[in-house]
Amino acid sequence: MINYESENSGYLNANPTWHVEDSPWKATQVLKMIERNKLQPKTIVEVGCGAGEILSQLHQRMADKAIEFSGYEIAPEAFKLCLERKKDRLNYFQEDLLQTDKEFDLLLMIDVFEHVDDYIGFIKKAGSKATYKIYHIPLDMCILSLYRNYPMSARKDVGHLHYFMKDTALATLTDAGQEVIDWFYTPFAFELNNKDLTFNEKIRNLLRRFSYWINPDFTVKTFGGFALMVLTK
Repeated sequence: MINYESENSGYLNANPTWHVEDSPWKATQVLKMIERNKLQPKTIVEVGCGAGEILSQLHQRMADKAIEFSGYEIAPEAFKLCLERKKDRLNYFQEDLLQTDKEFDLLLMIDVFEHVDDYIGFIKKAGSKATYKIYHIPLDMCILSLYRNYPMSARKDVGHLHYFMKDTALATLTDAGQEVIDWFYTPFAFELNNKDLTFNEKIRNLLRRFSYWINPDFTVKTFGGFALMVLTK
């Protein structure tokens, strides 16, 4: 059932860092969701954790030093990177979480289910492993992305099999039997992708910033460059 980047050895060739450089920013988004909903998990698990750096960041930055962190990653190449980050209260496992009988307080699924064939079945099974779930979902569908045929680039370069806008992303989680508690946009276009931008990309980001300040939903649907952070139960 699982067919996301962790199974694809070619993914490492195209993305040799396994996006470690984005992990501090992603961890910040996770912390924002945890703090604004006053969650106090004692056990946190991440499914499809890649190189494991998001969990490592949370391990360092969360105030509660009794939290146990677990990362599950089935790709051998990524798991080797995880082992470099293993430490007290932070463990990694090269196995499928869905095939275990373990349960946790909080499950993280960061940029994962868009890579999975049966994504709703995957969300249902993974969701049963924790009381609360936090998802980060790329929003590939917008007017500009359709005009530029971006979904095909996402399919080829990063292995996305499914493409979402805010409404379909939230509906997917509801269809998987989960209650959406909170959500917010994450503006990766102008918080992450700021190096080596072309002149046109810089202009586009200026338009994004200004438009987002006026009307976030319109901006996301029109220009793209955003993802969705969602908390469910």
